Amino acid sequence: MMFDFDEKYWTRRYEQGYTGWDIGYPSTPIVQYLDQIGDKDLSILIPGAGNAYEAAYAFAQGYKNTHILDFSEYPLTKFRESYPDFPEGNILHEDFFEHDGSYDLVLEQTFFCALSPNRREEYCKKMKTLLSSKGRLVGVLFGIEFQREGPPFGGEIIEYKKLFSEHFIIKKLEPCINSIPARKGTELFFELAL
Repeated sequence: MMFDFDEKYWTRRYEQGYTGWDIGYPSTPIVQYLDQIGDKDLSILIPGAGNAYEAAYAFAQGYKNTHILDFSEYPLTKFRESYPDFPEGNILHEDFFEHDGSYDLVLEQTFFCALSPNRREEYCKKMKTLLSSKGRLVGVLFGIEFQREGPPFGGEIIEYKKLFSEHFIIKKLEPCINSIPARKGTELFFELAL
């Protein structure tokens, strides 16, 4: 079944406060990953950024070439209000699948699992066009199947391995050891390269 989650759908969810994926602060796995990188000159993209706590954290840590992208203008407006020093040119109101750019690091935090599962192959193909030659796709996925209709949509590690191995070199894909308490045992951490 194909799901159509257009801009209006996501804007409505933000307006109604139906944002269960939003933990209200930067995700621990992403924070700890950023803390160990060191190279502050990396070009970073966070697609489906929403309230973009991870972007605000990265920027505050010196990653000044951090970009956020979202389908809905609503969270981007809120982000501008909360972080007026964040460069306007790095706030992208676009459809991920139509975005052009080249990034050293793409951070995945709830975006993949918000897409219809029918688009996962398309997601991988698009990501390959956005990563620089030594770029990395890093982040967190839900490693369980949900008992209700999504989004978010879950999945199993074996299906992710099959999907990602067709498009990327899998550097890491394993149970997340530093999930927030509410998501403990349900997340996978991954790092993919070209």
